[in-house]
Formats: sequence, structure tokens, C-alpha cells
Amino acid sequence: MKKLRVGVIYGGRSGEHEVSVASAASIIKHLDRSRYEPIPIRIEKDGRWTLADKAPTAISAADVIEHVRLESARSIRPGREAHLVAHPGEDTVLSIERPAPSSDIDATGAATVRGVGLDVVFPVLHGPYGEDGTVQGLLELANVPYVGAGVLGSAVGMDKAVMKTLFIARNLPVGPYLVVLRPEWTAAAEAITRRVTEELHYPVFVKPANLGSSVGISKAKSGADLRIAMELALQFDRKIVIEAAVPNAREIECAVLGNDDPEASAPGEIIPSREFYDYEAKYLDDASQVIIPAALGDAQVREVQRLAIEAFRAVDCAGMARVDFFLSRDDGRIHLNEVNTIPGFTTISMYPKMWEASGLSYSALIDRLITLALERHAEKQQLRTSIT
Repeated sequence: MKKLRVGVIYGGRSGEHEVSVASAASIIKHLDRSRYEPIPIRIEKDGRWTLADKAPTAISAADVIEHVRLESARSIRPGREAHLVAHPGEDTVLSIERPAPSSDIDATGAATVRGVGLDVVFPVLHGPYGEDGTVQGLLELANVPYVGAGVLGSAVGMDKAVMKTLFIARNLPVGPYLVVLRPEWTAAAEAITRRVTEELHYPVFVKPANLGSSVGISKAKSGADLRIAMELALQFDRKIVIEAAVPNAREIECAVLGNDDPEASAPGEIIPSREFYDYEAKYLDDASQVIIPAALGDAQVREVQRLAIEAFRAVDCAGMARVDFFLSRDDGRIHLNEVNTIPGFTTISMYPKMWEASGLSYSALIDRLITLALERHAEKQQLRTSIT
């Protein structure tokens, strides 16, 4: 049987670069070599695409940070220049090897260009310029099958403000929030602070609208905290979401898998090592606890699974998503937080662990996601592109 060439795109121009590298390392390691040939495609932090000379091996964001530091100290070249071809054809990626400059003048020899055909692409890009529909749009132009949500689902899944609008339209349980743009905050910070105090009450969470992995997120307990939190969040995005905190909340997550008939996993629970599940608690320390399956009653499990599937459908998702909730210990109410269309994918990440607890192994999960990508692509090929 011919092996499928799987292009694993990772890294990217976002604050979640290191998490992406760790996720890709795990996926490549667990691809069945009897069925798949992985092609590692790395996007550097400056946006350059390279065909990696070797697959990433770091299994955590902390390991990636250390590895990058060592590479920088040794001046290691990242790999061969690569370009995704934005039109259908046999060569999905062009690899370019340019002549090395001499000590006196730049080399004038011709570059060597090679084509690489891919059967399917697995984008493992967390955050902007990858999870937000940008790379998905490029893959659509190239007419290549790819894992995960399409352009619309990816874009909506990245923008927390638009996502909440769609949740509300589907009557899903969303807590009180405000959306603030950079010019609005610059012009009327005091007025916005009063609105937060009067309408949301403290504490609140302040989040960049278009980022994940808790990058740039702060918990504000006063107006002074809010100003500091806004200053941090605005370093990462021009649109900020301010959410009322759910009192005495448990953090519940649920994994969804499928296209038109999605399934939900057993839910899991995060017990953060810090006041909330920030970037450090997720990736840089080992003190947070993960409980899978979460200690929930049967009715609560069914409701979390139902809401997860409804949220998945509300944002026009496909393939996979992790849906996050807050469960109030005070009144038992479930609050929908957000959908993550490309969740963390290391072997210790919640998405694969929840499916493992539901009877689907890590390798089998990868197989299923690739199959879903191929099925979705085949269905799209049946559509007409011309009226003649």
C-alpha cells in the first residue's frame, strides 16, 4: 500500500510557537510509518517556511524554549527554504536550496528547486497566522486535504468575540462580557473601567481576542488591575475580551471529533497550580492536575457533551476541537468558554488524553483525523466550480 505523505506544518508567527513545535513532535513521532511518510514543515517566528532537516523532538514548550536557545547559540541553520504552492498541482511544496555566499562576494550560482507532493496536510499551528484560517485558505487554494476546521470555522474559532456572538445566537450559555478595541480604550479608558465595574463586577478576565494557550491573559480584581491587564493584552491584539469571572469555578474540557456527525469524548477537569490556568501553569510547571474523566454526575456529563457538540457546530467546525467550560460550584451552572480548533496535541495534552480515556488511542486518533480530512476533501471535490 502506498504511504500517504503527511505534511505537518508547525511553529508559526505567534506567541504559541513553542507549544506548536511540541505538538508537532508528538504527532510525527506517533504517525504509523507503515502507512504515512511525515514531511516536517516549520514556520519560523519571522514567518519563513522551511523543510526541516529533521523532525522536532522536544515534547514540551519548556523543552522547545531551551532547544531554541541552544540552536541560537550554535548558529544552527533552520532548514531548506520552502514555499507552499497556492494552486492545484503535483508539487504541493517547493523546496529551494540557494548557493551559500562566499567569503568575498555573494554566490551567483542558480538555486536548486525541488517539488514535494503531499497527500494531506496536518496543520499544528496554534494562534494567529495558522489556526485562524490564514493557512487553511492557502491550502484551499492549493486544493490539498487538511486536518481540522476550514477557513470560516478556523477564523471564528480564533476570534473569541465573534465566537461568543455565534454562541449567543444558538442560545448557548455564555457569561457576561465586553469587547474593547484599542482605539476605544485609548480614548475612553476611564469610562470602560466604570462599565466593567458596574456591569461585570470584579474579578474579570482580560484576554486578547485572537490568541490561545492563555497568552496575554490576566485576572483583574480592581480598576488598577484592569489597566495593567489591558496594557498586557493589547501587546498581543487590538481587540480585547473582558469576561466576568464565574465564581468558585471548576475548569471542565471536552474533546469533539468528526465532520457532519461529531462525537464528544469523556470530559476532563483541570485543577490549576496557580490562581487560574495561565501559560506557566499549562506548559512551564508540572504542578497542575488533570482529572480524566472529570468527577461529574451522569446528567452533567451528558450536558457537557451536548453543549460541546453544539458549540462545535455553531462555529462551523470540522475534524477536531476542544471545548472549554466553567462549572460553578455554587449553583451548578455550566458556562461555555470557548472552542479551540487546533488544541494542544502532545501526549499529555487534554485533547488526546480525553479521547484515550474514551477508548481511542493517540495513534488511532491521528488516523481518524487524517481520514476525516480526506473524506471532507473528497466531498468538496464533487462541487461544481463553473456554471458551464
